[in-house]
Amino acid sequence: MDSRFRPRQAFALALLVLLLASAGSSLAYDPVDDGALGPGTVEREPRNATVVSTQGVHFGGTYDFARPPRLLSIQPDGSLAWQRRSSRENPGWFYDVDPLPNGNLLVVNPRGGTTLVYELDRETRERVWTERLPFRDTHDVDRLDDGRLVVAHMRANVTNGTSGDRVVVWNRSRDEVTWEWRFAEHFPHDTAGGVDDPDWTHVNDVDPVGEDRLLVSPRNFDQVLMLDRTTGEIEWRLGSDGETDVLHAQHNPDYLRGRNGTPTVLVADSENDRVVEYARRGDDWERTWTLTGNLTWPRDADRLPNGNTLVVDSLGHRVIEVTPTGEVVWEFYATWAPYDAERLGTGDGSNGPTTRELNATGTHVVHGGAGESPGAGSRTPDAWLDRVSDGTPVEAPGTHLAAWWGHRAPWFRPVWLSPWGFLAALLAAGVGIAWLATEAYWRWGGRVTAGRRG
Repeated sequence: MDSRFRPRQAFALALLVLLLASAGSSLAYDPVDDGALGPGTVEREPRNATVVSTQGVHFGGTYDFARPPRLLSIQPDGSLAWQRRSSRENPGWFYDVDPLPNGNLLVVNPRGGTTLVYELDRETRERVWTERLPFRDTHDVDRLDDGRLVVAHMRANVTNGTSGDRVVVWNRSRDEVTWEWRFAEHFPHDTAGGVDDPDWTHVNDVDPVGEDRLLVSPRNFDQVLMLDRTTGEIEWRLGSDGETDVLHAQHNPDYLRGRNGTPTVLVADSENDRVVEYARRGDDWERTWTLTGNLTWPRDADRLPNGNTLVVDSLGHRVIEVTPTGEVVWEFYATWAPYDAERLGTGDGSNGPTTRELNATGTHVVHGGAGESPGAGSRTPDAWLDRVSDGTPVEAPGTHLAAWWGHRAPWFRPVWLSPWGFLAALLAAGVGIAWLATEAYWRWGGRVTAGRRG
């Protein structure tokens, strides 16, 4: 018998089993699609509508319209009032959306190498005005009281080996930048892997605080900054580069001030799969509230006036309102990858009390929701890996790998493949490559070895 027969049998059997497992898992899979738009748990109906932006999936300007970007308006009972989708002819994706004092919405809608910012009339769904910023993939733009726009300018050009990432104020009447603050002038150039990185800071949020301060979130630096716009100085910072137990690739921080004047920050701690609140004591920060469990890469959290928190559970594909102790009282499934959510009638961002004022400090687990949307939850490969590694010598790397997979695989997994089916397909591809490499060695490796001996 040819000595290569049994290895070929093993390769063929492994490949067949993995392909059958992938197909079988995916045939029974309920994909995340338009049908996933709708209410989950609705224990208490809010007074007003909720507006949600979803990022969708895009690679280099190519869009997967099975997972579309869109802007959603949701009724208090969790039903969909209307949606605004990107078109194939004029694609774009949605990030920040802010309620304006007149009841309209300020929408951030990047398209190709520019970013559209516009005021959207909620009733007619028509644009009141539109500004096209010469910045690509902008995540956050806010309106100042005088009508100018403050912009988190990420992925700016690298010039002479130095990133141009910055925060700017854009004058709409003059179509130009009238104020800027550059990260390269305030941070060591070896921060977060180096200043020559085209996506050095990934600054994803900027919020005006009072008349002359800005709350800024350089995601890749694992920290939140309070800038003095008059002096250009960093007034304080929460977290530091690589100190991932404090913050890890955070999104959308909000500034709260309790009755006693204590500076407090509520932030979606995305890579740690939690929402956290920190209170400043002198020069130190104390974590006063943690919301964890059943969250996958949250990217926004707003404290509502009633003391509850509106959370965007991005890769759970849902928006939830939770009580201070983590109970879900309102839930909406918003595919694909919701980014920002605003409860109308409560102001922009967080306008509620701190957890100290609510006597609800501590760690709380999300509970009471209807479950997770398809493709998320306890039966996914990352959740399984997290469970089986718990309490073992490989607990730390197992947890890290589970989080890494859970945050990245959904972006590459075809919508019709289940999470387990996708993993089986990848393993089948690995087996196929190994088989081809072995066949190549059998065919040519022996000749090379014989030639060297000769």
